[in-house]
Amino acid sequence: MGKQSVKIYQEENVYDAAVRRVAAVFDHFSRVCVAFSGGKDSGVLLHLCMAEARKRKRKIGVLFIDLEAFYQLTIEFVTRMIDGNRDVLEPFWVCLPMESPNSVSYLDPTWIWWQPEKEPIWVRPMPDMDCVCRKDRHPFPFYRENMPFEKFVHHFGEWYGQEAPAALMIGIRTDESLARYRALTCSKETYLDWIHSTRNGSHSYNFYPLYDWRTEDIWTYNGKYKKDYNRLYDLFYRAGVGIHKMRVDEPFGNEAKAGLNLFRVIEPATWARVVNRVSGANFGNLYGNSKLTTGRYQLPKGHSWKSFTRFLLTTLPPETAAHYRKKFIKFIRWWHRNGSPMMPESIAYLEQHHPDDIINTGQFSARGLGDKTVVRFVRVMDEVPELDRKQDLPTWRRMAMCIIKNDFLCKSLSFGVTKDLTIRQKELLEKYKNL
Repeated sequence: MGKQSVKIYQEENVYDAAVRRVAAVFDHFSRVCVAFSGGKDSGVLLHLCMAEARKRKRKIGVLFIDLEAFYQLTIEFVTRMIDGNRDVLEPFWVCLPMESPNSVSYLDPTWIWWQPEKEPIWVRPMPDMDCVCRKDRHPFPFYRENMPFEKFVHHFGEWYGQEAPAALMIGIRTDESLARYRALTCSKETYLDWIHSTRNGSHSYNFYPLYDWRTEDIWTYNGKYKKDYNRLYDLFYRAGVGIHKMRVDEPFGNEAKAGLNLFRVIEPATWARVVNRVSGANFGNLYGNSKLTTGRYQLPKGHSWKSFTRFLLTTLPPETAAHYRKKFIKFIRWWHRNGSPMMPESIAYLEQHHPDDIINTGQFSARGLGDKTVVRFVRVMDEVPELDRKQDLPTWRRMAMCIIKNDFLCKSLSFGVTKDLTIRQKELLEKYKNL
């Protein structure tokens, strides 16, 4: 299948397509590993890969990064999957200190799981199985203390191949979010032009065999084939959570924080330890579903988004405010210098309503399919409601929402993890630890 940016419906159903994709990966790669989170999507992918491994009498790796603050039901599911399938699995249960965004706290914008010095207040004891990778016992030469877990996953795929071609199977579905859809459809280097693949390193690739599945397909598979799954989803369902809103991943990122209130209800004992362990957890529980922390936030009267962004910066600790200002300046300069590829209808709207703010270069962009024209921006616009949800634009609203949603990494502005984030975070903790 060649690269596509639109869905093309075929006779083959998504189950048969996924089985075929998994088999093709096994045909081409001697080293196959599944990234397993304990959630519904990665659980289905692990079942499919284990079935293929048994057919071929092969073993596959399974990578589970234990984030410490998990529901007990998730840990029970992971344990069942690993212990019950040792005949085909080479498990890596990773309990190494790594950092992740903490979007529910201004003062602690990241948190680090399994820190040895925090052992007395760990959310739960560290597992003691033979496959657990701890700080004093692990096989990863690339690991650095407190490294971002995204970097760990990136290096793991290359390491797992041991200089042989390696495939890391990931349970991402494009209908989960626009970001995941773009991750598969935007310009990238793939394996044999398979759209469900991305080059990870010199010897390794990531594969997404379930990319075209819907949530309904996941549960149809589990029910039809009577597969084991995380029983936490049953409790979510009884609590009235729709199947499209259920999240089992780490609870303090932007996507999952809205479910913190369920943590308190479903596992109150675990929740008490989470509140004691992670800064801002109870704030996220109280306000995670409110307009205060979501894209539905309404601009206060008397403010423009520009003036409100400046006001929000004055409410932050100095070091945090300086971090955001640095990111915002880079964001503005990038848009001024590089512009954005846009479709004709978006350009026509901007030329009609914001003619003094843009420059239509008339040049086709080299990004994507090359069918969009590059538009550069003279200044940052306050907001463009008609285009904000359809097109990336340099607006003050986007910058304000970064602060409102505690997006310290500014991922919503397309920034990644910076090298100095760990140092800055430690400095913030040291300065404000006695408040």
